[in-house]
Amino acid sequence: MEHSNTHPKTDRTGELAIFLAVACAGSLSAAARERGLTPSAVSRIVTRMEQRLGVRLVVRTTRSLRLTAEGEAYARLARRVLADLEELESTIADRASPRGHIRVSAATAHGRLTIVPLLAEFVDRYPDISVELEASDEVSDILGGRTDIGIRFGPLPDSPLTARRLGETGRTVVAAPSYLARAGTPQTPADLARHNCLDFSFRRIEPGWPFRENGKDYLLPVSGNITANNGETLVQLAAQGVGITRVGNFHIEDALTRGELVPLLEAFNPQDRESIHAVFIGGAATPARVRVFVDFLAEKLSPRTSV
Repeated sequence: MEHSNTHPKTDRTGELAIFLAVACAGSLSAAARERGLTPSAVSRIVTRMEQRLGVRLVVRTTRSLRLTAEGEAYARLARRVLADLEELESTIADRASPRGHIRVSAATAHGRLTIVPLLAEFVDRYPDISVELEASDEVSDILGGRTDIGIRFGPLPDSPLTARRLGETGRTVVAAPSYLARAGTPQTPADLARHNCLDFSFRRIEPGWPFRENGKDYLLPVSGNITANNGETLVQLAAQGVGITRVGNFHIEDALTRGELVPLLEAFNPQDRESIHAVFIGGAATPARVRVFVDFLAEKLSPRTSV
């Protein structure tokens, strides 16, 4: 009667775990204590594995145990197999019930005005997900692992990241009435050379402020005595009469309504629109907690009429 080399009830993953315990402990008895087995049971399992593979995995003496070259190679592969299995099970469980921690980076004002008001509903919908929100207008490091999802404005550079469009916003040049009373009101973009222009401190894809004149679009370099890494600070400085700034419209809706700021050079506004994207590492490896947060933002923000 022909016998199969593989017993139908063999628990291969259990065997791998026991063998790794032996390899790490360097002792059958220590591995047995770790796994809740007897030393003889661990010895039988290792022997069964050796018989099935047809190679010696360990060399036993009365006082010590060491892996053979084949045993060391088998241990390396066993670690990889068990790690892959754990990742697979975690991924499937995560998809069924998203859980874990996500780090989200959003522009300061957009985070405060748009993202923060949505968080209570999100964590109520997904109670097993915790959210860490970083409010900064600087570009966050997603590929480096510091951030899971970045909310980005404007044109996106080429990168291996995935982008999901959430909406768009316009931009406007503004200043406070107190500044204009003191420094005068610019009538053309060229007049900005004589004004204190407050701009972002980080490097932007567009090196200047865009304008449209005589049917042509161009970028105008500007300068001033204060820069900042977020739009809210620029709006606050402009409202205090420090200078002129150009920011996304969502920054200034309230200030314009209250008359703290007034729009400038609207005849030269190219009416450019900044797209808003959620940027993240995509593909099959995207954790469910990241995917559902991006889907939630798209659900809540995409239908809105952007300003």
